[in-house]
Amino acid sequence: MAGQPGEAWTYGYASDILGVVIERASGLPLDQFFQQRIFGPLGMRDTYFYVPPDEASRLAVVYGRGPDSRMVRQPDSLMGQGDYIRGPRKSFSGGAGLISTADDYARLLQMLLNGGELYGHRLLSPTTVSLMTRNHVGSLYGEGKLGFGLGFQIVDDPGRAGIQAAPGQYGWGGAYFSSYFVDPVERLVMVFMTQLLPSSAPDLQDKVRALAYQAIVRSYQR
Repeated sequence: MAGQPGEAWTYGYASDILGVVIERASGLPLDQFFQQRIFGPLGMRDTYFYVPPDEASRLAVVYGRGPDSRMVRQPDSLMGQGDYIRGPRKSFSGGAGLISTADDYARLLQMLLNGGELYGHRLLSPTTVSLMTRNHVGSLYGEGKLGFGLGFQIVDDPGRAGIQAAPGQYGWGGAYFSSYFVDPVERLVMVFMTQLLPSSAPDLQDKVRALAYQAIVRSYQR
């Protein structure tokens, strides 16, 4: 046990376990459930656990740092390019492993920004989105500077967090240094896609976030 309830925040397997619950409740493999209930209704045509073989040429190259700190292509195995094309196609995790595009991911985020609905398809109720994007852990996450909801990092106080944001902004990141956020105040979504493993540019995401806010010329806050 990492800690008693209410004493610590742990990056655990909750989303992976939820994926198993969905499979048991629906009677469908998770990839089929996602396709029928999320990807199809939202028009996410390029989101998969494994890239179709005829789409393999579209998968972005994964890079890492070489011995001289220059960017080098990662091997086509394990978490490089290979397994997402030639893998066993049997592992469907509730917490990781999807391949997508910026456009597809923006559709998912726009659905959340709209309170659970997009293009006439409602996936979640507004109250569910509100619950998901509320801080549930007090000051236990991010050294007390940030909050954490049901799968999202939450910015309650931008000054305390030390990042340019509006209160209530929520988001997360991916294993390959990608990141996203949704800002309900400015009615803004941002998707930042990279293919870098391991990540080695810790301030780049914050710079992209700052540039996005600096580009706003008409704020919804005023």
